[in-house]
Amino acid sequence: MSAPRKLLTNFDKALIIGIILGVLGICALTAVFFFLWVNPPGRSVEPTPFGAATATLDISASDLASTMAAGNVTATPTVGVPTPVSSFSDDAPLVGRIVFTCYIQQIDQICIMNADGTNRRQVTESDATSFYASLSMDGEMVFYSSRESGQFQIYSIRSNGKEFKRLTRVSGSFYAPELSPSGQWIVMTKDGDGIWLMKPDGTNPHALTDKDDIDPTWSADGSMIAFASSRSGPRQLFVMNADGSNIRQVTDLKDMGGRSSWSPDGTKLVFYAGPEADRNIYVINVDGTNLVQLTDGGDNLGPSWSPDGNWIAFTSFRDGNNEIYVMHPDGTGVKNLTNNSGSDWQPRWGR
Repeated sequence: MSAPRKLLTNFDKALIIGIILGVLGICALTAVFFFLWVNPPGRSVEPTPFGAATATLDISASDLASTMAAGNVTATPTVGVPTPVSSFSDDAPLVGRIVFTCYIQQIDQICIMNADGTNRRQVTESDATSFYASLSMDGEMVFYSSRESGQFQIYSIRSNGKEFKRLTRVSGSFYAPELSPSGQWIVMTKDGDGIWLMKPDGTNPHALTDKDDIDPTWSADGSMIAFASSRSGPRQLFVMNADGSNIRQVTDLKDMGGRSSWSPDGTKLVFYAGPEADRNIYVINVDGTNLVQLTDGGDNLGPSWSPDGNWIAFTSFRDGNNEIYVMHPDGTGVKNLTNNSGSDWQPRWGR
């Protein structure tokens, strides 16, 4: 009886082994079939390189500019067109001080504030209009135009409101004084009689040009002066060497404004243009190329570039009253610095 039981046991073992081998074979065939189904013969699979773009965008510079945010209005992106990204950080500090015209008790006065809008102070306490202010490179001296004496003359005063001094004593009206980066000369406009120079103490006043030239401003290295003029027809923006030579026209636009400002590297100018109540801020290369509109609506004027190149201060009527704003040189990052019942305008940046 024991032999048949042993023979049955060996048979059972063989049967089990056969079943296991069959199952393994079926699994192997299934795996091969699945691989061929997913990766059929003739199909090549290449890995995508790290960082490779998933789409190709073809857009011209003019199309890109048209989508740029103007002020605090962001253009709506369209399919296939990238939304412009500012190369400037909104966290970039607002460094230095800004001098400006402030309307106080029915009179234009000169005020000053930190570049972030804090520590606002009134500098002048004049009984007559005082405006067109600018700062010395160190931010200590303010130069401005006032009709304290009847005609508009150039004055200086410390940024703390002390050491008030009249500088010009020539018949006529003078405006828009600005001290050269070297501190050796003040450039200014004589109404109807061109651009003039004088020493910071008021001595040696003399004409540099003899046309209807206004609103002169020094390049950061003091080698050039930009100004607005109607010398060749409707008012345009011009540049010249600091000695008055090599005058050349930069813009060819309608409804040009006056005040402009150099980029710290001396390659660009920021200015304003447009019909009254609809003026906008523009940037252009000094050679007249690459005109870019930075704002769109709000009536904007009087721009001034920050010494570090990260910001442009300007006046805007966008809230129904002249106030001072800043933005990056690409038109992004608009910030409101003043918010007063009286007008704040004509900002000029200093250290």
